[in-house]
Amino acid sequence: MTRRWWLLLLACLLALAAGCHPAAHPPAASPAVPAPQATSEENGSAPSEEPQPPQETVTYGTLMAVGDIMVHTPQLPAYYDAEADRYFFDAWFRHVAPIFSTGDWVVGNLETPLAGADLKYTGFPRFNAPPELAEALRSAGFDLVSTANNHALDRGFAGIQRTLHNVRQAGLIPFGTHETEEEAKLPVIVEKNGIRIGFLAYTYGTNGIPLPKDKPFAVNLIDLGQIGEDIRRLKQSGADLVSVSLHFGNEYQRLPSEEQIRTARAVVGLGADIILGSHPHVVQPYDIIEVPAEESATGEARRGVVIYSLGNFISNQTGDWKDVGLIFSVKIRKTVRPDGASVTELEGVELQPTWVHIERKGGKRHYTILPLGPGEGDFGQDPALSADTQQRMRTMHEQIMAHLHTYQKQSFESDTGPDDRQNG
Repeated sequence: MTRRWWLLLLACLLALAAGCHPAAHPPAASPAVPAPQATSEENGSAPSEEPQPPQETVTYGTLMAVGDIMVHTPQLPAYYDAEADRYFFDAWFRHVAPIFSTGDWVVGNLETPLAGADLKYTGFPRFNAPPELAEALRSAGFDLVSTANNHALDRGFAGIQRTLHNVRQAGLIPFGTHETEEEAKLPVIVEKNGIRIGFLAYTYGTNGIPLPKDKPFAVNLIDLGQIGEDIRRLKQSGADLVSVSLHFGNEYQRLPSEEQIRTARAVVGLGADIILGSHPHVVQPYDIIEVPAEESATGEARRGVVIYSLGNFISNQTGDWKDVGLIFSVKIRKTVRPDGASVTELEGVELQPTWVHIERKGGKRHYTILPLGPGEGDFGQDPALSADTQQRMRTMHEQIMAHLHTYQKQSFESDTGPDDRQNG
């Protein structure tokens, strides 16, 4: 061992004896961790945030209406199931049900009692149809039915009672006929998408069948004083809009009478926003009614839309436009302002004509309501229809659309449908 190594060894021994250790890299310091602070929730106070100002909200809705729902005797045989001992009418509506699924309120004029087999099922002149019709209407997408029309008393007051029971049991809301005076005063308001629509219905008469002397409330008759009072009651009950179904006019006339026009204008002046006409059994034009403040019973300028007649939606009547009906869609917009005030407006209408296709199979008549459209296969048309039938449908569509615009030369139709909007 050399002298150098001895010196190194001696230096180490002296260092150990002094309690020293060989130099090493010191451990890395741990990052400082701040002491935990109590949150505002633990301190019992909410986080400090700026309050958000109220926002304006907009919602949309679509009211769809059809005309006369009738059942003549030839319409029954093909739809009776002997094994089940009941009727099934769903096939009538299979092509229009998809359209109704896009509506929020779907309304029809039920122009027949549904009073039960023991009172005998008959067609014209005094109707009575199976209660299963109400079930089929509900399954097709209907929400409400007007029951005030000239056939409301075809089975007397018992027919009214039974009809109301069967309609309600199927899940539909009837309006226009009543079992009690108290019921007649109850407002019919249906809310969808935050929009509340009130519904009223009246008829010119009941085919000469008098109202029961002790039950004058059984059927609503057209009386402007009563209509004004009923509209006020609906508005006081919170209705944003009021729809009035009027059974009036002259049968088979394609244009409204002067009396229809005067009545519709008066009803808008009383506060109605939508007027749904029926009775002529053919489609009549629609119109926009403007009533200035000085002519309005409310003291304010009024604006409403009227379809003078929706035509036959389902019946056995054919020819001369009696087998053409209309799905009349009214687009509605409600704006709720930051201060809580709201305004509900009519945005426009959409017109979808329909046609009752009848064909014989096995000696029985089969009925299908088909949407009329401009092209082959459009709107769910049955592909089994012949080319001639589809061409006829296109022609009918073109002609009825022109007829509907007799008064509205500049279209009031909506440019967008429900799918193009979002509820706010």
